[in-house]
Amino acid sequence: MALAFSLLLTEALLVFSPESSPLRSLSRKAKARAHWALQLLALLCALLGLAAVAYNKHLHGKAHLGTWHGRTGLLAVLYAAAQSAGGLLLLYPQLAKSWTLAKLKLYHATAGLVGYLLGCASLMLGMCSLWFTAAVTGAAWYLLMLCPVLTSLVVMSQVSNAYLYRKRSQH
Repeated sequence: MALAFSLLLTEALLVFSPESSPLRSLSRKAKARAHWALQLLALLCALLGLAAVAYNKHLHGKAHLGTWHGRTGLLAVLYAAAQSAGGLLLLYPQLAKSWTLAKLKLYHATAGLVGYLLGCASLMLGMCSLWFTAAVTGAAWYLLMLCPVLTSLVVMSQVSNAYLYRKRSQH
């Protein structure tokens, strides 16, 4: 699940970044397909991770969703699934006849940012767990905690610059 949210989902969102994407020379349509493929792969990894965690909890007779990390993680996975379903409206905009494509893109990007931040919050809560704090100590813990914070700031900046600030200044 950490792979899904910290690597794949981050890359899926940064595909559209004009500054940091290795795919910046591709067409918008090719970037959208890469975004779709990475998002689907991230969702598959998250679902497989959720299944593995649930199975492991069942094997060891431990409570399911007993921590904030667990609850937030489940919510992040469900949100990512719903957001992926919402992204289908961008692939097939004729399904949302009463919405313009520009509004669909704005809502999808904004809702995706919320989901990404939820996933980062779950990662950070996991890094506060007893197991993680026993395994990773000192400066390494702080450096690892800084990773989701920094990637969140980059993604927030990208979404804000691409959709929110530009759209507001056009009105």
